[in-house]
Amino acid sequence: MDVRKSWLLASIMALVLTVACGGGSEAPAEPESAAPAATAVDEATAGNITGTVVLEGTPPEAETIRMNADPVCTQEAGDNTATEYYVVGEDGSLNNVFVYVKEGLGNRSFPAPSDPVVLDQNGCRYTPHVFGIQVGQTLQVVNNDPTLHNIHATPTNNAEFNTGQPIEGMTFDRTFDTAEVMVPFKCDVHGWMNAFVGVVDHPFFSVSGHDGAFDISTLPPGNYVIEAWHEELGTQTQEITVAEGETAPVSFVFSAS
Repeated sequence: MDVRKSWLLASIMALVLTVACGGGSEAPAEPESAAPAATAVDEATAGNITGTVVLEGTPPEAETIRMNADPVCTQEAGDNTATEYYVVGEDGSLNNVFVYVKEGLGNRSFPAPSDPVVLDQNGCRYTPHVFGIQVGQTLQVVNNDPTLHNIHATPTNNAEFNTGQPIEGMTFDRTFDTAEVMVPFKCDVHGWMNAFVGVVDHPFFSVSGHDGAFDISTLPPGNYVIEAWHEELGTQTQEITVAEGETAPVSFVFSAS
C-alpha cells in the first residue's frame, strides 16, 4: 500500500472514531432554565373583592346593525342587531366592564389554566363581547355560523393574527405571550363584529354582568390597585385593602358624556 492510500485510510478511521465517540466542535447544549414555581394561594386566609359598575347619565342609544350585506347573517342574527358599545340596565348598571388587579401581586406567579377560553362567532357576533384570559392560556375561536368569518386581533404587545374560518364548526387555538389590557378583535368580512380581551398574568379579573356586578375571588390578603376598563369610557382605578378571610366591597361610577 503506498503512502497516499495509507494516509487516506488513517484519516477515514480517525473520522469514524471521532463521530462514534461524539466528538466535534459543538459545545453541549445547556439545560433550559426551569420556569419559576407558581405561587400557591392559601384559601384559608384568602379574601375576595365584590363590586358593581354604574353609569351616571344617559348613554347614547344603541344603533341597529345593518347585516343585509350577508344574507346568512341577517338570518342567523334574528333580532340581535343592536350595538354593544353601551349595555346599561334600567338602574344604571353597566355591563361589559373588565375589572382586574393592576398592582399589588408583587413577584407572585400563577399557572395558566388548562381549560381554554372560548370566543364564539354566532349570529355574526362575537360572544362574549368583553372577556379575560391569562398569559399562556388557550383561546379557542369557534365559527358557529354557516358563513365565512375571520378573527383579526390587533394587539400592541402581542403578535397580531388574522385567520379565516370559512366553514361552520371550524375552530383554531391561540395563546398570548404578554399581558395586555386590552386586545381588540374584529372581523374583516363583517365590519360590525368586534370584541375585546384583557390578557393578564394572574387569575384575578372579572367582567361586569347585566346587573353591573363583578367578583374577584381567592385573592391573597394585601393592598391592591384595581382597574376598571370600558371600551368607550376609558379606565378608572381604585386602591383597596383585602383583609385575611374578608370580602372587600368596591364600586366604580362612570359618567356618560
